[in-house]
Amino acid sequence: MSFAPRDSHEAQVQFALERGVPAMIGVMATDRIPYPARAFDMAHCSRCLIPWNKLDGLYLVEVDRVLRPGGYWILSGPPIRWKKHYKGWQRTEEDLKQEQDEIEDLAKRLCWKKVVEKDDLAVWQKPINHMECANNRNADEALQFCNNSDVDSAWYKKMETCISPLPEVQTEEEVAGGALENWPQRASAVPPRITRGSVSGITPEKFEEDNKLWAERADHYKKLIPPLAKGRYRNVMDMDAGMGGFAAALMEYPLWVMNVVPSGSAPDALGVIYERGFIGTFHDWCEAFSTYPRTYDLIHANKVFSFYHDR
Repeated sequence: MSFAPRDSHEAQVQFALERGVPAMIGVMATDRIPYPARAFDMAHCSRCLIPWNKLDGLYLVEVDRVLRPGGYWILSGPPIRWKKHYKGWQRTEEDLKQEQDEIEDLAKRLCWKKVVEKDDLAVWQKPINHMECANNRNADEALQFCNNSDVDSAWYKKMETCISPLPEVQTEEEVAGGALENWPQRASAVPPRITRGSVSGITPEKFEEDNKLWAERADHYKKLIPPLAKGRYRNVMDMDAGMGGFAAALMEYPLWVMNVVPSGSAPDALGVIYERGFIGTFHDWCEAFSTYPRTYDLIHANKVFSFYHDR
């Protein structure tokens, strides 16, 4: 998922969507970005101009929230390789060194491990669980763990400067929340959030039934819209994605699906969708979607209007 602010001079999100790449308009400000916890395997910032070392590390803590256990954060651009580029960036060596030192310190307080710094990029890795992090904390230096358990909530939810706790584990080798299958098996396997009973009202049996239902419907859609299987429709949106069954049923086709889970819907299965290897976002359909005009080839709506019939 690519996201960037709305920019009339360089509409990066619009360019990405017109190329057939998933993207949304978005900024890191005071609210959480509209994705669940443990959603992404990797987060990448290339000259994204986000002040990672400011506001008590608020933005890097938010990256930690959405990174999966064992996930990677890649930083390219200032202040990385400041010794070579400081003149071109029109900043002092002291200023850039301080910025990188503060980012390094914050990463350690998040219990991240620096994997490599080479040329113009640096890579950090989030731990697979918080067992060692919790046991070896320096109370004076460490970031605190958040007390609430609502780590998936992200619609008009304020960012916090505390670490979103990972699910508990029994050993240091165990992946918090459960290990995922490799792609593409991940798309059809029962996600850990369901096997562990983390999503109220969804059982493995209901998950399998949902997959079967959408496979049948997708076959019907293909008959109604023959170009669907031929690359004519690339950018597809599901306005009420449920568990992501519609996207899973279209996997064989050359397209991608923006799985939208309406805010406040129950059960909230956006975390399940990400564990299946798909992408999506929270959204309230009483508001405009964060995109540019004419960017989706096909929009699918199942039960979405009944969700808002009282509003």
